[in-house]
Amino acid sequence: MADFLTDKPTSNKLERAFLIGVQTHSMPAGEADELLLELKELVENLRISVVRSTLVNLRQPTPALLLGSGKAKELADQAKEDGADVIVFDEHLSPAQQRNWEELSGLPVIDREEVILEVFADRAHTREAVLQVALARMEYSLPRLTRAWTHLSRQRGKGSMGGEGETQLEQDRRLVRDRIAHLKVELAEVVKQRGVQRRRRLRVPVPTTAIVGYTNAGKSSLLNALTGAHVLAEDKLFATLDPTTRSLELKGNYKLLITDTVGFIRRLPHGLVEAFKATLEEVVVADFLIHVLDVTNPNFEQHHATTLSVLEELGAADQTIITVFNKVDAATPAMKRRAKQLVPDALFVSAHTKAGLDDLEERCIELIADTTNEQELLIPHDRYDVIARFHQLGHIREQEHEEKGVRIKGQFPDTQAGYFKPFIVKTKK
Repeated sequence: MADFLTDKPTSNKLERAFLIGVQTHSMPAGEADELLLELKELVENLRISVVRSTLVNLRQPTPALLLGSGKAKELADQAKEDGADVIVFDEHLSPAQQRNWEELSGLPVIDREEVILEVFADRAHTREAVLQVALARMEYSLPRLTRAWTHLSRQRGKGSMGGEGETQLEQDRRLVRDRIAHLKVELAEVVKQRGVQRRRRLRVPVPTTAIVGYTNAGKSSLLNALTGAHVLAEDKLFATLDPTTRSLELKGNYKLLITDTVGFIRRLPHGLVEAFKATLEEVVVADFLIHVLDVTNPNFEQHHATTLSVLEELGAADQTIITVFNKVDAATPAMKRRAKQLVPDALFVSAHTKAGLDDLEERCIELIADTTNEQELLIPHDRYDVIARFHQLGHIREQEHEEKGVRIKGQFPDTQAGYFKPFIVKTKK
């Protein structure tokens, strides 16, 4: 896969994967099959073909190989017979289990977490996303440095690299720890810059929402349909990792800032949730959320539960949520009935045909009206400097010219309260 010390791919390109899924007694019937199909899509997103997918019923995990030794030997032999050059588990493997599987099979053996890390690394483009992925990969690799990665075979000198008694493994661990510390410092600086940008946005009291949902549900397409933006919206997992914020003009002169976020997925590695909290903090600070689900996906109930679970981990479980089922243009009546049973007050839209977008905008306006403190001002005709300032810094919902002046209904930043106070005639709570 990759050299975690350099974040660069190794020369040994993996092209053919043998997938192993695990069905335990604690999992609902059929869940392992669904997860295995999802793993197949993840692996294929890395441009690796899948030669075989096999599902194993696991009664009791073993510490050495997760599976029993007989079953493990059978699968290892099958992988080699199929010409696979990597075995991929749809289950978390401990570092020791990975080493044992690699010794048994003679092939690289990775798990779902490592696949997701590699997909994220493949999608990262901006500095923040690159740093976040690099941090997650380093933290994942630290306890696994005894595996036979390319960087372990490199010869290093002594002196600055370590004392006479320092082993190669100790050197690698120290290098990774140093790299983790350096990445955290860099990431903190990027997050600080993002905070400055957010504070600048918040100086103008424009309500904010974040689009969340399972990966590939059509979040970026919905953002494009609403705002006319041109955000990357490809039919593949994690097409975009970086939050993108666009402005939406609503009826009644309302404005709304909409942020698209990275897609969620079942069994998202905890390290990635931690690393991406900086990106996903837009979810926490938003006034409300738009949760997008693909109504045509047979597993949207699980996707719904996964997103709510990640939101809870982010501390955003109590946020007001508008649930939106996308791709209604391709939905059957049965799909819609299932969706209504899951979320009775959900909206049905199509980012492709723009059907239902008016209903979504109306729901947004209702929430904005409920969460804002509107002020009413009467500004004399000879104080157009005040009107200009309101246009520049505030949000105007209504404006009427009267005999005594210009009557404005809207909101302005708290920092401007003293300036506008002499003109306030009414406050609506």
